[in-house]
Amino acid sequence: MKQVMVVGVVVIVVLALTAVEPAMAGPGGKIARAAFETFWGRIILGILVLVFLPLITYMAIREKLAERRARKDLRFMAGYSAIFDWLAVQARAKDCFYRVHSGWEQADLSGVSGWMTEWYWQNQQQVHLERWEKEGLVNVCKVKKIRNLKPLLFVHRNQGEAHQDSMVVISIEAHMQDYLMHKGTGKVVEGSKRFKDVETIWSFTLEDGVWKVSDIEEDSMSMVYTKMVSELPDIESTVLSDFRA
Repeated sequence: MKQVMVVGVVVIVVLALTAVEPAMAGPGGKIARAAFETFWGRIILGILVLVFLPLITYMAIREKLAERRARKDLRFMAGYSAIFDWLAVQARAKDCFYRVHSGWEQADLSGVSGWMTEWYWQNQQQVHLERWEKEGLVNVCKVKKIRNLKPLLFVHRNQGEAHQDSMVVISIEAHMQDYLMHKGTGKVVEGSKRFKDVETIWSFTLEDGVWKVSDIEEDSMSMVYTKMVSELPDIESTVLSDFRA
């Protein structure tokens, strides 16, 4: 019963924070939320934070535990392959973040297709960028600085060969500009020109020994991944059983 109540409250919080505008930046097809940049928007946000502070604290603790588990599992797997070393994963994630945003702003991801899985590249190009091009719109998304990266979930797999299709989910917070603009008039139709801190959830899948972007989601999805952590078996037993097989 308590779990149902917690889930219900979480849903209410997410809806309250995201009802006005999507909360996701550039790549992925949604523009960073600008609803709380006004005076009254900040007042409302402050009230929401105070009211739901216990829940926010609970969620922060869950996220920290998930990060600790992901780091531990990556550390264990680094003993088998350097591809799992967190510093290497982090460097690759940063490269992907900057390159994908650059390609996204140019409305052409073909130059960075090698940094994404084929399915995700085609999906983003066709679903969002080509549609915006037809409508005369362009998504301006300039990244000034990546502030923080933290792993939320790591899943080891051996699909056909060693480590193939392993996945790591990373929360990336960046100080950036993100808005949708009409190319002809220069008018902002969604978002704002202000630089702001934006958090998004990036999934990376291991293909032929290289980490590639396989999904980009809004920050509220972190709750889903932190819950999945408790359902994962111990990495030690999983890897040993894979090797015995």
